[in-house]
Amino acid sequence: MDLFDSLPIEEAGLTAEQEIKALREELAEQNYKYYVLSAPTMSDREFDEKMHRLQELEAAHPEMYDPESPTQKVGSDIVESQKSKVESSEGFARIRHRYPMLSLANTYSREEVEDWVRKLPANVEIVAELKYDGLSISLWYENGKLVHAVTRGDGTEGDDVLPNIKTITSIPQTLTNTPKRLELRGEVLLPWERFEALNKQREEQEEPLFANPRNAASGTLKLQDSKEVARRGLTCYLYYMLGEHLPGKTHYERLELARKWGFPVSDAIKVCKNVDEVMAFIAYWDMERKNLPVATDGIVLKVNDLAEQEELGYTAKSPRWAIAYKFAAERQLTLLKQITYQVGRTGVVTPVANLEPVQLSGTMVQRATLHNEDFIRQLGIQEGDKVYVEKGGEIIPKIVEREKSKDRLVDSKPYIFPEVCPECGTTLVRVEGEAAWRCPNEVSCPPQLKGKLEHFVSRKAMNIEGLGSETIGMLYENGLLHSIADIYSLKQEDLAAQERLGEKSAQNILQAIEGSKQVPWARVLFALGIRMVGETTAKKIAKRFRSIDALQWASKDELMGIEDVGEQIADNIVAYFADIRNLEIITRLQAAGLQMADVSNQQSAVSVPQVLAGKTIVISGTFTHHSRDEYKQMIEDYGGKNSGSVSKKTDFILAGENMGPSKLEKAQSLGVRLMNEQEFLKVLKGEN
Repeated sequence: MDLFDSLPIEEAGLTAEQEIKALREELAEQNYKYYVLSAPTMSDREFDEKMHRLQELEAAHPEMYDPESPTQKVGSDIVESQKSKVESSEGFARIRHRYPMLSLANTYSREEVEDWVRKLPANVEIVAELKYDGLSISLWYENGKLVHAVTRGDGTEGDDVLPNIKTITSIPQTLTNTPKRLELRGEVLLPWERFEALNKQREEQEEPLFANPRNAASGTLKLQDSKEVARRGLTCYLYYMLGEHLPGKTHYERLELARKWGFPVSDAIKVCKNVDEVMAFIAYWDMERKNLPVATDGIVLKVNDLAEQEELGYTAKSPRWAIAYKFAAERQLTLLKQITYQVGRTGVVTPVANLEPVQLSGTMVQRATLHNEDFIRQLGIQEGDKVYVEKGGEIIPKIVEREKSKDRLVDSKPYIFPEVCPECGTTLVRVEGEAAWRCPNEVSCPPQLKGKLEHFVSRKAMNIEGLGSETIGMLYENGLLHSIADIYSLKQEDLAAQERLGEKSAQNILQAIEGSKQVPWARVLFALGIRMVGETTAKKIAKRFRSIDALQWASKDELMGIEDVGEQIADNIVAYFADIRNLEIITRLQAAGLQMADVSNQQSAVSVPQVLAGKTIVISGTFTHHSRDEYKQMIEDYGGKNSGSVSKKTDFILAGENMGPSKLEKAQSLGVRLMNEQEFLKVLKGEN
């Protein structure tokens, strides 16, 4: 990557062979980041330009042909276990597409669109549609029932994410009076409103933000927890129908038929009879798309007549009868005046670009996040530079590159990330494997303390009304709040004496504080603000460890046995309870009467025979009779211990359908027993 930060490849003195190899490597890496990690580090336009450059070079040097080149393959969203630890393909069945799921050739040039139209057969009709920016999906129906929902994968096979697709209410699960076998293809999307809410929640937890709705939709669709998928609120538009002996001779007829059958089909579709109508459609939606509830990044043009589609055929990775015109992101050149820093609730220090105000997509932009030190170094920017700013998805301003032709100021200094916290002066630390620098001073760093207090009283945590950001800031500045435990020591006379409060407000705040003592254990755990322990993860941890006393003594391996708790989260929990200052706060909260335990299932747990006592069990795959979470709870109720990884200490694996290949290989190498669902249920009944 460093090779391309300073000069375009063709200007870097490379031979054609070297440039081809470098481009193939870089584009393959970007495909992986885009499709698998949902975290691209290159703009779509830059990627497309480099792909076109590679195509030109390969055409000029046929002796360099390689079937594995990115020009010959569709980008894949399938995770290879040896390449990534990202949760994805494991737990989903791999399905081979009945028809290859190809990508579209694309262009940013309206002139190239005109050329494409004019090269088509005379009098051909073209269907113009919006190009929605989401995750491709193929829905399979048999005998009127939705049986598979397959991601693009590598174009040949993908992951069956049917349980997650079923959470999208606009997608019918049963059909009547339709062909026996039917396939609909479309785009899974996360609406702007949902995207903003999700990123706001992640920002509050200081988790990495999704760059755009497409990445958020991709990450959501590969989650193992369908309840979390449903909560996020995905939507879908379908744009193509396939199958044998289907009614309709044109693409548009079939889309209207799909709409009649109850499928979500966009209204933004037009049958165009000439290039002028195509260009008018593009011009209209280039402006109007900004008013849509979902992200779009262009226009798709398809030959309408299905017989003509077949006659035009396909290239290695794209149909010749379709093309995508991609909208150019609006960008402006402005001055980076200063880089300042914000310290968040968990101590993360985030650099912020302070810009010369510039008009962008209808709003005035003065600030943009710079994410972290690595991001700034990758851009190669420093104070006083002229930079290009874009709005990611028309909402989030971001710096995309430095204008290299502009001379830097004489007194411009190379960028250096601060060594100490800009708020409290504590030496910053950087945890291995993380991009962010962090202030470790949780005790007296003002933004961290106020952030923890604001998180603790928030609606999804302790829900203490009256203690908003301004009030907390005032109580902190006046010495009444130094930790979350201090909230339960507040006195009415102290509150009433504060500016803008008074007796009535003080009474209301104290009533809300008293009411918070009834908040259940899972929300109390979330409210503590342990790094990376979000609302959903806290619920799963609280279900496994039903009191703070039990959680305090949990080992790292025990924690990692909980779904969604990886090594980093487990380390954070262990570190939290290893700090005597946190233990003192917990003691004070217990004394105040907070719900630090869940005894709702205690009686039932006592009566269950402990047939799994002393057993360490790993769960892998999907099941018929119970969910993974339910089986994990059953293992604990019957005395066993869940583990997230296979080792010599594993007694057996509860193996469902589509067991993870890495766990299966490890089990076979260690000779660990595989127990299916039926066998396991018999063990619980004492029959085995």
